[in-house]
Amino acid sequence: MSAQYRIDLFGKTGCAKCKVLGQRLDKLLQKDEWKDIEKKYYDVETEEGIITFCEAECINPQRIPALMLKKRDDATGEYVPVINLMPGRDDEVCGSSKLYQYIGLQTDYTDEGKGVISPKMITTVLEEATAAR
Repeated sequence: MSAQYRIDLFGKTGCAKCKVLGQRLDKLLQKDEWKDIEKKYYDVETEEGIITFCEAECINPQRIPALMLKKRDDATGEYVPVINLMPGRDDEVCGSSKLYQYIGLQTDYTDEGKGVISPKMITTVLEEATAAR
């Protein structure tokens, strides 16, 4: 049986920040509390990666690496994006890295964001996505 949740991670070959984010996710997903979440990596410089990225319709291409959480639909077995129930809400942990429409993160390269998606930010969106849905 597939995991209940999946993280779609968008990155590209040779990107140091993409590599670090992937490693942070791998480390977090080894914990028992996240055992029902799997990660799928998409290189946006490949056909499959760019198609999946475009289908997400909510990530700024200039803010990669990025991730979006999806939940498995029990009826179809397909993964669908987890909707952000409070879009536009201020988030002290994730700030402007948080996606608007769906649960996820994109890299904020401004001085405020410093181009870092921290483990705490990742944990925050994982908790939000999996909380009583």
